[in-house]
Amino acid sequence: PSNAAARKPATPEAAARAPAVSTAGADRDEPLVEAKFDATTLHNPKPPYPLTARRKGIEGRVLLAAHVRADGTCAEVRLKHSSGHGLLDQSALDTVRRWRFLPARRGRAFVDSWVDIPISFRLEG
Repeated sequence: PSNAAARKPATPEAAARAPAVSTAGADRDEPLVEAKFDATTLHNPKPPYPLTARRKGIEGRVLLAAHVRADGTCAEVRLKHSSGHGLLDQSALDTVRRWRFLPARRGRAFVDSWVDIPISFRLEG
């Protein structure tokens, strides 16, 4: 039997929680290199400006916290600070859930982490 079979999660639920990239060898003494969401190679779209908010002249800044898996996908997004406008907050949350990330690293191993994401909605002109 191979070692890969021994590491296979026992249930589908465990498999869904398991990182796609191994964190074996991640040394806790190594500094954490934070996950990145703004690398141009990721092509993450800006959240759409809700038409109703645009028409009403609503602007704001949302601060989100994203749980980034070791494979660069987003496991969860939380609202850390509201813009004060639900339309803006929801647009930001919905968009970031679909983003890809450069995962955090500890040494040479990719690890799960949380990263803060500020998003500004500003009308120009």
